[in-house]
Amino acid sequence: MTERTIAFSLPRWKTTQWLLHAGEDVPDDIRAALVASLFGTLPIFAGGVLNTIAVSLVIALRHPTPLFVGWVILEVVLCSARLALLVDACRAARAGRRTQTDWYITLGVFWGASVGYGAFVCLLSGDWVAASLSCLSAAAMVGGICFRNFGAPRLVAVMILLSLGLCCPAAALSGQPIMLLTLLQIPFYVAAMSIAAFRLNKLLVSTMKAERENDRRARHDPLTGLPNRAGLLHAFASLTDVQAAAEGCGTALLYLDLDGFKPVNDQYGHAVGDALLVAVAERLRATLCAGDLVARIGGDEFVMLARISHDIHVSRLADTLIEKVSKPYALGPATTVKVSASIGIALVENGADGLDTALQKADAALYLAKAGGKTRWSLAA
Repeated sequence: MTERTIAFSLPRWKTTQWLLHAGEDVPDDIRAALVASLFGTLPIFAGGVLNTIAVSLVIALRHPTPLFVGWVILEVVLCSARLALLVDACRAARAGRRTQTDWYITLGVFWGASVGYGAFVCLLSGDWVAASLSCLSAAAMVGGICFRNFGAPRLVAVMILLSLGLCCPAAALSGQPIMLLTLLQIPFYVAAMSIAAFRLNKLLVSTMKAERENDRRARHDPLTGLPNRAGLLHAFASLTDVQAAAEGCGTALLYLDLDGFKPVNDQYGHAVGDALLVAVAERLRATLCAGDLVARIGGDEFVMLARISHDIHVSRLADTLIEKVSKPYALGPATTVKVSASIGIALVENGADGLDTALQKADAALYLAKAGGKTRWSLAA
């Protein structure tokens, strides 16, 4: 059971997969977050769109020839299509539908090429006002490209190369010897900004991995690897959505306490006691169905959240858990121990009860199960 998040689809085309590659050791959830970052920072996106359209329009008014008018048309078409794809992707992600990530990335590359084309034709025009304006605009766009897309450094490098790379052949064809300095400046600048993008990406991925690990530790029991109380609360928060999506399906909270754990811990020591808890956790984990969760909330107490369709289902589940837990545990060459379990069960109807309320009901039922002789279960009224 996981909390619903807004997710943008990973690329499917080989070219876009290569462009968005963030490293071999990047987990899938971080990879998805990096893709999502490409759809953010809307102010930078809007600024870039308005800038390139405005610059191309002003220059086309100054030089109303097919080369410059075509540039305006290309900018309007590309920027409009990118904006439409961005809006559609955000809506699709919120609705849980697939997003057109491949097309969005592809149009971004084409837009970078359009910026480079504008600088190229302006430099060849001999109008240094137009050339200065277009090149300044391209340089400004490179900054936005780098800081908006460093979640995908290869994409950054390609877009920067397309935006400024054509300045080199244009400078060579301009007939101005001093412009040949561009053949040194542009490659250096493209390389520097690309390296910066890769370094920023590496830093971002490292930070996200650290946050991911900290979050995992905060929500998981270090001994058994099961979710702890915080992890249980996080999972419980999604119950309403899950139940609403599955008509006729409810959720049961099973509060399990080991019978006979303390004598084992006292007789064999804490090391054996810890090994026993790990073994119990493995058996409980093995009984989980898709969408279920088991947590250790302290000591020898475990809680399972299980989706059920009727009371008979939960009774069978409780019987199975007691049977599995009660089998002997071989914890060493000469150490075999046995414990059992008592279970209190509370049914959660459509998320009406909070976690604390459900735990209180299950705890009361657990008390009745223990009072009735242990190694049994009881269903809360």
